Amino acid sequence: MMHPSKPQPKESIRSLLSYRPSFGEAKQGRLIRLSANEGALGASPRVYEALQAEALTPFRYPEVQDQKLNEAIAERYGLEASRILSSNGSDELISLITMAYLEPGDEVVMSQYAFLVIPQATRIAGGTVVQADDVDMVTNVDNLLAAVTPKTKILFLVNPNNPTGTMIEMDEVRRLHAHLPSHVLLVLDWAYAEYLDQSFSDEAARLVEANDNVVMTRTFSKLHGLAGLRLGWAYCSPDLLTTLASIRGPFSVNQAAFRAGIAAVQDREFQERSVGHNEKWISVMVPFLEQLGLQVIPSSTNFILFRFDEATGPSAQQASEFFASENILLRTMAPYGLGDCLRMSIGTDEEMAVVKDAFIRLMQPSSAT
Repeated sequence: MMHPSKPQPKESIRSLLSYRPSFGEAKQGRLIRLSANEGALGASPRVYEALQAEALTPFRYPEVQDQKLNEAIAERYGLEASRILSSNGSDELISLITMAYLEPGDEVVMSQYAFLVIPQATRIAGGTVVQADDVDMVTNVDNLLAAVTPKTKILFLVNPNNPTGTMIEMDEVRRLHAHLPSHVLLVLDWAYAEYLDQSFSDEAARLVEANDNVVMTRTFSKLHGLAGLRLGWAYCSPDLLTTLASIRGPFSVNQAAFRAGIAAVQDREFQERSVGHNEKWISVMVPFLEQLGLQVIPSSTNFILFRFDEATGPSAQQASEFFASENILLRTMAPYGLGDCLRMSIGTDEEMAVVKDAFIRLMQPSSAT
């Protein structure tokens, strides 16, 4: 048997398309980064107070699970603290779930434009990705169910979805679960749930509590503005929690993230202000972009996906390059098979005013002179 001349990764990841966020660099001056779906207003002032140097003991290991954080999350969202598992962002949860529940060759069903970390984690774990077509850029429950086979072990539902921003209602989520075999794990990726009425996540939590094959994943990276500290959490059955905790690193979440998470989840006034800011700019930018001739996908998140028509104006790539020259970074969508689209997060008032002006100069150059 011939051996390779150097160590080789396992077959399932040799041709892996990795998820790589687009951050970029400023040409000169300040960069307006609207490519990563970060919270427009940053973090709550209480977070900065909680991270004062005297409050931290960096020479101490963090708790394996910080019960104060779990209790704060439970109080804020009406949950059972014993069902909460904290994590190093919700990305870690996706990896833990695929590692824990997939054997080589097992299938994972997801929507056509599901978050790229999901197929990446599936392939790393040795699973097979099965994508179900969207209908008009919206997840379709019938297509998801039709994709389920005897080999299916997990079904991921990102709702609202990233990168499309579209969503399905809870009646459809319940219908999806009702028709899934009981051995298939339904993962509800609710990363953008905080931008919706709390009843949406409440109903998902009740689905978790009533069933052993449902887990909801959440993040502090969006509305709560803690993307740099990497903090997420899962809500699931005790058996699922025990399984995921058994393979999660014991010190996966750092001390600063725990403290910041408690402060963030308790500051409801800041959360309401952030949601209001997002709703304001979504309602401004959607008609504005449509008036410029762009096809805008309806969004239930803190970002907007829009499509360019090369026959009547610039291409998405040309637009991306134009914005980059203006120190504005938007997300290109070619990795999702949406090469004619760009995605834009909502920024601050000042940033959005600059972006609006740049759009006018891009799409209507004659009127901008």
